[in-house]
Amino acid sequence: MLRIKKWGKKVLALSLVVAVFATTGCGTKKEETPSATDTTPAATSAAATAAPSAEKVKITVYRPSFNIAAPDAAEVQKVQDAINAYIGDKINVEIEIHDIGSGEYTDKCNLALAGGEVNLFFTANWMQTIKTDDVVKQNAVYDLTDLLPQYDIYTAIPDWVWGASSFDGKNYFIPCYKESAEGYNIMFRKDLADKYGWDLTTVKSLKDLEPMLADCKTEGLKYPYLSQKTAMFYRYYLDKYDFFSGDSFIAVDKDADAVVDTVTSAEYKEFTSLMGDWAVKGYLSEDDLTKTTTDTTIQTADWGISWWTDVPNNGEASSRYSRDVEMAKVTKNWIQSNTTLGSCYGISATSTEEQAIASLKFLSLLYTDTSLSDLYTFGIEGTDYTKAADGTVTKSDAGLYNHSAWESTTVTILSLETGEPADKVALYSAFNDGAESSIAAGFRFDKSSVDAEYAACVQVFNEFGYTLENGGFAPADIDGAIADYQKALDDAGYQKVLTAAQTQYDAWKQVR
Repeated sequence: MLRIKKWGKKVLALSLVVAVFATTGCGTKKEETPSATDTTPAATSAAATAAPSAEKVKITVYRPSFNIAAPDAAEVQKVQDAINAYIGDKINVEIEIHDIGSGEYTDKCNLALAGGEVNLFFTANWMQTIKTDDVVKQNAVYDLTDLLPQYDIYTAIPDWVWGASSFDGKNYFIPCYKESAEGYNIMFRKDLADKYGWDLTTVKSLKDLEPMLADCKTEGLKYPYLSQKTAMFYRYYLDKYDFFSGDSFIAVDKDADAVVDTVTSAEYKEFTSLMGDWAVKGYLSEDDLTKTTTDTTIQTADWGISWWTDVPNNGEASSRYSRDVEMAKVTKNWIQSNTTLGSCYGISATSTEEQAIASLKFLSLLYTDTSLSDLYTFGIEGTDYTKAADGTVTKSDAGLYNHSAWESTTVTILSLETGEPADKVALYSAFNDGAESSIAAGFRFDKSSVDAEYAACVQVFNEFGYTLENGGFAPADIDGAIADYQKALDDAGYQKVLTAAQTQYDAWKQVR
């Protein structure tokens, strides 16, 4: 029986098992998010529900530890043993966990991939060395397109995720289901908003911040606006452009439905001129320009206004920064090609089909069974966490084993942590289902023919673009600086990159 999934903002139906169709996209209608309390696996094919064989299939799992720099090997072994004891008679799979500090993870996982020593591994579109685009290009990840519809993992997360995370109609990754859209807010310190009587409802664009920035300067703050040493053009202008490569110098113009050079756009001049003006007025600090701002500056009282990536529960910003903050939304939330791949699993191409199936069985249980999800994420109850009478989890301070929902499983099945809103799953559902699908969602730029030129363009951005976007040029100098930036890009081979992207996008539009 063929499984038909919705793939596009234009609701394109196609069978995942017909691999010859090279089509991607995002849909107008997203499927309903699974209930947080529904741990009963959905109906699956005979291959998924058949009685397990007597002999367990062993899979090796690599995952990074973001919360503990050096995971405790003995505790990881206890978690591994507990998982194997729990899943053994359910799916006849045995796992070997390699829990690796995030600073070492990419290099160690890359070596394991090259040596055929890993089956199931964590990756993301932002990681170095083993990021999603790279492992696909290197044929290092298993094509799961035909296998996925046979297992519960396929229905454990919303339907539209599979389309948005695909590569040319093929599925190589299993996303962790969390926030799957991208959008941005302006973040304000609440104490300052109260003191100066700021009406945040008036903030619709960056220009609207100027009276508030003037107050921050009067307050004597070192960072009236804190960019957190981040170039923000490709974030603040999401409503106009889909920056499919993650770089600000190339994008799909959503109105024109075409790949364009954004450096010559009116929007780029507008943004860089505004940043230059803010720098002249003393609203920006040279620390952001020179990248000497520390990652902990946002946790101090030295700033007044900054930015925040919109999430289902924006209240977590106050907890993260140990001060009350308020938000004003300045972009819509968008489903784009990479928004579902900020945290996901891949199965190595060197895995046998038996190992790939075992990995999918493990993930199916991980995404549908709260007990396994809690064990894999939080560790051993009583040592790594405690559970209250209401079922909420409080992590211990032991520092032995500690993971988070975003890099482990689906938020729809994991127990809530103490302090999280009781309606967390509903918040995620509303956030994801309320996002708009970009016209370019599903398009993936294959840079292999222009790798050298693209790398050179990134270096040019680091020299010119970052400076422009962080107030390094006065408004009167913007035109000349942009012209110099464009020339440097062209000298680096930018026009070849642009033509390659335009050609690929035009071809992709024919089948989206």
